[in-house]
Amino acid sequence: MLTMPLLLAVAACGPVPVDQAERICLRNAELAQRPRGEVIMGVAGGSGSTGAVGRVTLDISSDYLAGRDPSDVFNRCVVNRSGQMPTRVLADQPGWRG
Repeated sequence: MLTMPLLLAVAACGPVPVDQAERICLRNAELAQRPRGEVIMGVAGGSGSTGAVGRVTLDISSDYLAGRDPSDVFNRCVVNRSGQMPTRVLADQPGWRG
């Protein structure tokens, strides 16, 4: 009875198909290229009260801070997740905005 959850947990850690790894790893390469962020500003109020509402989100990767090449980050990520080299270089990946 205890072995089934353990088997499921181990299976979840296994390699993913290379095309899936490429899609997942595209984000890592983007963050290695430059930080990403967003600023949201607004005014909230009701019943005569108003107030400013804001939120700032900033994603900075250690790969960016270390100055790593996004292509190398992408290749390493795909190999780590799938056990295979990418089928296409980073520049040829759909969605890459290099």
